[in-house]
Amino acid sequence: MRPTIARMLAAALCGFPPALHAQAQDYPNKPIRIIVPYPAGGSADLLPRIFAEKLSAKWGQPVLVENRPGAGGNIGAEFVYKAEPDGYTLGPLVVNQNLYRKLAFDPAKFVPVSVMAVIPNVLLVNPRVPAKSVDELIAYARANPGKLNYGSQGNGTTSHLTAELFKSTAGLSVTHVPYKGSAPAMAALLGGEIDLMFDNLGVTLAHVKSGGLRALAVASEKRVASLPEVPAMSEILPGFTSVAWFGIVAPPKTPAPIAEKLSAAVAEAIRQPDVAKRLAALSAEPVGDTPAGMAAFMKLDGERWKSVIEAAQVKAD
Repeated sequence: MRPTIARMLAAALCGFPPALHAQAQDYPNKPIRIIVPYPAGGSADLLPRIFAEKLSAKWGQPVLVENRPGAGGNIGAEFVYKAEPDGYTLGPLVVNQNLYRKLAFDPAKFVPVSVMAVIPNVLLVNPRVPAKSVDELIAYARANPGKLNYGSQGNGTTSHLTAELFKSTAGLSVTHVPYKGSAPAMAALLGGEIDLMFDNLGVTLAHVKSGGLRALAVASEKRVASLPEVPAMSEILPGFTSVAWFGIVAPPKTPAPIAEKLSAAVAEAIRQPDVAKRLAALSAEPVGDTPAGMAAFMKLDGERWKSVIEAAQVKAD
């Protein structure tokens, strides 16, 4: 599938007018903004800053990271959507069309640039939960339907959808307790107010290492280097994966040569040893995909989560 898409894109590039090629060759000749639709400090904020630093050094132009949080990421996404399609305002892709009845933008019209990295979600339990493995947790939950509860960062968030996927796959009855963001949900899990939660490994690894939380499984396709003793969820529930992926998109109608140039620069940055070290510290697996590869990835991921949203009848706050 990917080779076919790549050939189609190459053919499209050949057909662009000379003016667009000149525009791409001259790009960038002024500062670039990367819009992050979340508050500063989390993985979604830290990863773009790593790449912004490298792109700025490569091109000799400032690459600024600007936080525009709110509305589940929609505020930042709408800002990028309405920006000039010249490659100087970039942002993340927020696929909320399955959660919100009306959006001020069409996620399908963003121009994919690159998936920077993926960070697996991890199944975490408070140590007081009498389960030291996924199998034990499933057995306990089945024997005590409705007794356990799980926290999330809010309705429609990755942690919510991943837990719903786990519930449906394992056939469990577990109560959802939504919070307003990662910090209060994590505080509740550490304090024993909730029993379990799926969250980004990059921001929870320290709690696992300290013994504050127990990691039962990572939701990547295979085990991760930072927790080699913890199984992948797919070892217990075949096909189960849930990763937080961090990609860059450009506004609709951004010329393909500019998207390609940006994508190549991201891939080049990923190959630098210091970037690999910084990504590893966040438990992030580098990707550096092409625009065509990112488009294919988004399509598959969107279809998978759409089915979870519809089956669980999830609605955003």
